[in-house]
Amino acid sequence: MRDTRESRLLLVVLVAVAFALITVDIRGGESSPLGGARRAAAGILGPVERAAAGAVDPVAGTVRAIRDAGTHQQRLDQITRENIDLRQRLASSDTATGRTKQLDDMLRTAGAGGYTIKAAQVVAIGAAQGFSWTITIDAGSNDGLARDMTVINGQGLVGRVTTVGPTTATVLLASDPGFTAGTRLEGSNEIGFANGQGTGPMRISLLNGRAQVKTGDRVVTFGSQSGRPFVPGVPVGQVVEVEATPGQLTKTILVQPYVQFTRLDLVGVVVVPPRTDPRDAVLPPSPAPSPSAAPSSQAFVPVTPDAPGAPVAPAASASSAATGTAGASPGPARANPSPSGGN
Repeated sequence: MRDTRESRLLLVVLVAVAFALITVDIRGGESSPLGGARRAAAGILGPVERAAAGAVDPVAGTVRAIRDAGTHQQRLDQITRENIDLRQRLASSDTATGRTKQLDDMLRTAGAGGYTIKAAQVVAIGAAQGFSWTITIDAGSNDGLARDMTVINGQGLVGRVTTVGPTTATVLLASDPGFTAGTRLEGSNEIGFANGQGTGPMRISLLNGRAQVKTGDRVVTFGSQSGRPFVPGVPVGQVVEVEATPGQLTKTILVQPYVQFTRLDLVGVVVVPPRTDPRDAVLPPSPAPSPSAAPSSQAFVPVTPDAPGAPVAPAASASSAATGTAGASPGPARANPSPSGGN
């Protein structure tokens, strides 16, 4: 339609009529004179609207999915980041809790032995120093460390310092085949020399070939002059096997170390040895022995002497046979009267 004066007038008239009809319809309410026309229009246009909506809805859904795809992906990425952050926080919390316990155990061990230690963390293992059983710790000469210092943790002997730099140091583990340390058996004080065997138990040669040792006995370090390379009294391990060495001057035992060398994290370097030998004070309390079964007791049935039909006591018969005098006439043995029943 061309934009002319007549078309504008017609548009104004149609708008005025529409407003008039709307006003009449609203004021009429349920009894509006336009109700019938509205219902007829709804009956005619309703199916058309439903058909049009059925045809348009899939397209509209696809358009909305394409439009919202970026938003959903952003939300998914956000949830993924939050999940990763929560996992990292949980892992950090578990790590902090584990290290706190390690530090508490190590300080308890150092306090029991009178050792002054410098705490350090393991930052590297093995291959950096060759194929030996070694670790690198994040403490060095700047922290007061020197060669041939004893290294411990909360469980016992870890090794000794072999190389020291300004900020790091290398520790030879007690599990290394080249490791050697003087040891002493708990209680008996039998002296020996321990050697590492990798993942297996340590092998200790006792100087006394007749030493009394059994499975379960515990071993500590014997100690060195001025506490280097080993301070005395550090727990080493527990005897798991005593090898048969007949005719040998020494006795060989296998000891399972207390320290788990493949799970080291925090360690302590003994920078000042104890003033006195702690002996066995650093060892944890010995487990209480299991109570043995009490011997069974037989019930004693008292027998009245000289009673008719009294049963014969087998123990009395045996005693009579053993203590009877020569020439006594044989006869049935009878139970001796109790002291309270004698005349």
